[in-house]
Amino acid sequence: MKKYFSFFRIRFISGLSYRAAAWSGVVTQFFWGTMLILSFQAFYRTDPASFTMDFSALCSYIWIQQAFLSLFTLWRLDNSIFTAIRNGDIAYELARPIGLYETWLSKDIASCTSSAFLRCIPVIILSSLLPAPYGLKLPTTVLAGGLFLISISLSILVVSSFRMLIYISTFHTLNPSGIRVIAVSFCDFLSGQIIPLPFFPDQVRSIVELTPFAAMQSSPFLIYNGTYTTEKALLMIGLQIFWVFMLLFLGKLWLSRSLHKVIVQGG
Repeated sequence: MKKYFSFFRIRFISGLSYRAAAWSGVVTQFFWGTMLILSFQAFYRTDPASFTMDFSALCSYIWIQQAFLSLFTLWRLDNSIFTAIRNGDIAYELARPIGLYETWLSKDIASCTSSAFLRCIPVIILSSLLPAPYGLKLPTTVLAGGLFLISISLSILVVSSFRMLIYISTFHTLNPSGIRVIAVSFCDFLSGQIIPLPFFPDQVRSIVELTPFAAMQSSPFLIYNGTYTTEKALLMIGLQIFWVFMLLFLGKLWLSRSLHKVIVQGG
């Protein structure tokens, strides 16, 4: 376990060095969040009663989403892993006395958390200073705040273990671009990144909530802004735990079978 933490620490520290990119990301995410809020406000003014989430809660949802965007977006994939698979450098990885799946997973988690660490605090501070109802509110209760922290930790594992499936798929394709585009498109829509899940039709939402996509970012955000009751929050956390173990199991099994058939060209 110590060696995987070392991989995590090295990649995390490396990610912290990109401060210029982080500050540009803060500006981008703050103005993008502002644009989303103003866009939704136009719909709320038309018929506020038709929305299942009040406007203030929606604003908190959007600001938390923008603050932790790097943690939950599938498009933040590690290109070095794709390169290693395609050009044969994976042979060096296989020669090391370490687990390949665990190494890639630790690097992926470190990459996304280092980026989020640099960006989340400025976005949270700036958004909390905005006047009501546009600003970021604190969780409705201390319990909700605690459940949010548990849920967001599980979300990181769900997203990274899902990314692992995309990496592993590269063993079976000549070019991973198609799978990346399809996976990112499904994730963005079904995880609540474009439209919050409470705005989906009831029958569609009830199905999507059972998928790993809802466990990626919708669950912690809806716990934070008070949309979910304590009972519903505990249920969604239970689903997150289920998907963490399921995706990790499927990823390790698929990688093991893929490595039995891998052929490294050249010498």
